[in-house]
Amino acid sequence: MGLFSEGWITKTILFALLVGSIIRLLHVSAAVSRFVSYLNTKHKSIDSPKGSLLLAYFLGVVIFIESSITALVAGSVARPLCDKNGVSREKLAFVCDSTSAPICSLIPFNGWGALLLGLIVASTQSANALTLLITSILFNFYSLMVVVLVLMVIVFDINIGSMKHTKPHPIEPSAYSHDNPSPWPMVVPIVVMIAMVPLSLYYTGKGNILEGSGSTSVFYAVLATLAFIYLYYRLTQTITHKAYFEALYGGIADMIPIALILLLAFLIGGVIKELGTAHYLASLLEGNISPMLLPMMIFIVSAIMAFATGTSWGTFSIMMPIALTLGGNFELYLPLVIGAVISGGVFGDHVSPISDTTIISSMASGCEPIAHVKTQMPYALIVAFLTSLLYGIVGWIMV
Repeated sequence: MGLFSEGWITKTILFALLVGSIIRLLHVSAAVSRFVSYLNTKHKSIDSPKGSLLLAYFLGVVIFIESSITALVAGSVARPLCDKNGVSREKLAFVCDSTSAPICSLIPFNGWGALLLGLIVASTQSANALTLLITSILFNFYSLMVVVLVLMVIVFDINIGSMKHTKPHPIEPSAYSHDNPSPWPMVVPIVVMIAMVPLSLYYTGKGNILEGSGSTSVFYAVLATLAFIYLYYRLTQTITHKAYFEALYGGIADMIPIALILLLAFLIGGVIKELGTAHYLASLLEGNISPMLLPMMIFIVSAIMAFATGTSWGTFSIMMPIALTLGGNFELYLPLVIGAVISGGVFGDHVSPISDTTIISSMASGCEPIAHVKTQMPYALIVAFLTSLLYGIVGWIMV
């Protein structure tokens, strides 16, 4: 029961359940098939294997408000196109996951930026905290490189490791065809959900978006979207009252396995936290480490911590004060230190099987979480290796 005393955990699980209702409603109402038929007739360049993944990539880049919403929208919109064009759902999940947390960590004007800014202010007591955060974007090597890698994977169809053996989801040839093509039944609810996030951040932050609650905001956004879908679909006679609630409850039932996985992930993360694993890892940095190796070690320790706990934000909260204190003692360039913490947290979160973004990305894309982790891991490890080298080289140059 102590787990549910954490409001953000309860809201994240409810968010996952209600997202299932939105996905089911979009399918039952024929919004998805009408959307795909519209793209097939009006935008044939998108209706292709490469085009469907580029659509997911584009959505992941431009919707940088909150990582869960980013993955959800990109996966939900692009999944029918990927199914239709023979793209595996594991590859779609990789694109969604790799453009959620990495993109959000590169944008200072969202919930991520608010958290990081607060941690930097608390750790440095500096009036130039925003400048430090913005400058650190250049040193957030993992996020920068993984966003570029995903685009290369899409454009050049690069399949390595387990990704080479994935298969497209089988569908009927007529599954996504419709006599009345239109983008609006699908696009309008998605736009409402996206728009509700900053509005909710403004509300929960009492007039300051940067102080709003991310978990509460996405929960409010999903509730508002479900209410809007009911009104919109009933007014346009898209769906009956009975069909709406059947889809609502059916969608929740669809997501119960995912909610249980999330619940177990949070339980495991809580146990690891109680064991003091994160603080033990952080203490390893306080030994006799060469200053030029410190950025690389900060990245590695942050990555292990985020992987073990399944949370990048928790990692930032523990590592940022320690890393900035060490950086100040060794007179290191602080944006480099901040970038190393963020990169490590994002990488560990990216590949962790108990991360909420990992689970939500696989949920939105329609594949098993463990299959998503296995197929994504080789790409992420390549970028992480290059990131470690970069921190070693830059640390050697700047110290």
